[in-house]
Amino acid sequence: MTIRVLRPEVAARIAAGEVVERPASVVKELVENALDAGATRIAVEVAGGGLDSIRVSDDGCGIEPAELETAFARHATSKLDDGEDLSLIVTLGFRGEALPSIAAVAEVQAVSRPSHCQAAAYLRLSPGAPSQQGTKGAPVGTSVTVRHLFARQPARRKFLRSAASEASAVAAVVTHCALAHPEVRFSLVMDGRQSLATTGSGYLRDALSAVYGPEVAGAMLEVRPAARARLDEATTAKGAVSVAGMVSPPHISRAGRGYISLFVNRRCIQNRRLTYAVEEAYQGMLMVGRHPIAALDLRVPYEEVDVNVHPTKAEVRFRDESAVFGAIQRAVRQALLTASPVPGGDPGQPPGPAFALAGQPAMPPLWEHGLKLATRATAGIAGVIDAASPSTAAPAVEPPAATPAQTLPVLRVIGQFGGVYIVAEGPDGMYLIDQHAAHERVLYERFLQQRRQRSPPVQGLLEPVALELAPGHGALLAQEEEALREYGFDVEPFGDGAYVLRALPRSLAGGDLRQTVGGFLDLMQNEEGGDGRDRVAMSLACHGAVRAGKTLALDEMRELIQQLEESEAPQTCPHGRPTMIHMSADVLAREFGRR
Repeated sequence: MTIRVLRPEVAARIAAGEVVERPASVVKELVENALDAGATRIAVEVAGGGLDSIRVSDDGCGIEPAELETAFARHATSKLDDGEDLSLIVTLGFRGEALPSIAAVAEVQAVSRPSHCQAAAYLRLSPGAPSQQGTKGAPVGTSVTVRHLFARQPARRKFLRSAASEASAVAAVVTHCALAHPEVRFSLVMDGRQSLATTGSGYLRDALSAVYGPEVAGAMLEVRPAARARLDEATTAKGAVSVAGMVSPPHISRAGRGYISLFVNRRCIQNRRLTYAVEEAYQGMLMVGRHPIAALDLRVPYEEVDVNVHPTKAEVRFRDESAVFGAIQRAVRQALLTASPVPGGDPGQPPGPAFALAGQPAMPPLWEHGLKLATRATAGIAGVIDAASPSTAAPAVEPPAATPAQTLPVLRVIGQFGGVYIVAEGPDGMYLIDQHAAHERVLYERFLQQRRQRSPPVQGLLEPVALELAPGHGALLAQEEEALREYGFDVEPFGDGAYVLRALPRSLAGGDLRQTVGGFLDLMQNEEGGDGRDRVAMSLACHGAVRAGKTLALDEMRELIQQLEESEAPQTCPHGRPTMIHMSADVLAREFGRR
């Protein structure tokens, strides 16, 4: 076969396929150009999912009339001077490929006017036709209209999704840009109807309110180190990674990961590992199959991140991705532990006035007893609450000078309902606590702490016990051998399908050990995802927690509530189910017709 050079227009259409994958790609490129131009207002109008027409208008600095046609030449850009600038890219665009790629697969009309010009420059481009230029009246800024996308590439257009799916992808792009730049006023009109309008106030919570609604935005938790939920232009200190933004509390979740928005230096990115870092911070707080809402901006030194990885610039590469992963996980986890609220029985209503707790006995503040859990003797609770506790008291732990955050108010136990729920009264209403879920949370954190301290309570066996395990249980033992050993298991293979048990966690001791270990392995096998150590702790907690239907004495309920108050994340069990619901005084008063 003869080797020949492709015609320029064919080469341009092939290259355009790397940049323009669908209508959302066009919107992304044009919006990023508007942001680089310093726009404070960006309007996006879409018809037919973007296949019929796309218009992006802004009030940025505009393009000089003499340079408007040059802007549509391949590799023409005002954002780079030479190759050395690639190591310090501070703009969203830099390749000079977006505008020519769009013009290669659609009809494009551009109108742009800098502030010092009396009239706007006009340019019309159509594949296979000469360009048209002129002037017209227009406000300061740039407006680009794209029509009949992929009209000359029927094969490409055939593989696009429905207009509704493409419109959804466009909305996702504009949403992410609005969250990354809350200081810019965005508007999105789809088929003549307003879909999104942000205020441009500069505050992330306002942008979240426009995207997800005021109820969700009002419940979002701030992620430090930002003092306020406002994303400034301050650069990150050299070598440091800064994480700021907002995440949803555990009781607000979604079925998909599309609600996790990640930005690196205000650039929207796609990174599965960093998305997993956000979800990992919710370990033990969300139900399986549920995902949080998040909008996080990572400030990374520009020389520490490579944005020149993919033509769409959606993927970036970090010099030390593990450090970024850890920074995200720590920041989100800290926000959840310090500020996560208890879900209420009527989340749409604001909290009402506090109850007057007449006759409530005086109780010490939480911080006075919260750090001395290890020194209390809990054997008098009939073995229900402290089934997994070591028999000897741990040495006393002195409280630090600083007062820790109080995650729950001090509660007064009133009684038990149905052998399942503990009824308690707090300063701001009534609480219903699921006794099994609450005890699971207490035991789960205790087991994790014992593992970290390398002091799990172990019950050695005078005579080893032979176990005949199913193949699935045997594979689980082999896979999680190290994690099981850290919690006190000592199990050795002993022939085909047989094992010898020499020691096990004290919480599992007693009764028929073969049946107990088999039941525990069943629980662990049903735990989905997560680290093996977490799965062991969750299974131990589930096995040892007090069961629903168990009648508890008043002292046992008080002890359980006190231990729950001292937990790091008392609002949910390790599987993400809520441990309690809160009914405010205002809600109760309305239900009884007192308001």
